[in-house]
Amino acid sequence: MNSAEETPKCLITIDKNGNWYHRGSPMIHREFVLEFYKHLFRDEQGRYLIRWAGRLCEVDVEDTPLVIRHIEVTKADGKEVVTVYLNDDTEEVLDTDSLWIGKENVLYAMVRQGALPARFLRPAYYSLAGLMEYDESKGDYTITLNGEKHSLPLHGQPAP
Repeated sequence: MNSAEETPKCLITIDKNGNWYHRGSPMIHREFVLEFYKHLFRDEQGRYLIRWAGRLCEVDVEDTPLVIRHIEVTKADGKEVVTVYLNDDTEEVLDTDSLWIGKENVLYAMVRQGALPARFLRPAYYSLAGLMEYDESKGDYTITLNGEKHSLPLHGQPAP
């Protein structure tokens, strides 16, 4: 993989709410942003990169490149399922074991089969909070889904 010196910056920034900017100006063409999302990945050094049209460049990300806008709890085959809706217009089933609580009590999960972290926006967080419980004896939060408790580690972001 290229070193940081060899990989140019895209001059693109993604803010903590999932908004994209090029040279400080909002990227208003949604089709371009969605196309870039398809080619966005995280390398083993934790950098966010876009490989597109034969080129590779690094994206500056304020927090996470993806955000979870809202969730839905439904039943499928008699089991509760949490579906997350991301700002790249995709949806997927939440891996509850990938959840963690970051600084300032922000909730995160790994998405895209564990490839990228995503930040919960407030509406999604408040929807999921209905499933959360605080265990005073252990001093941690859990989510109960289908009768199983899933611990939410504090500041436990998985390594790239």
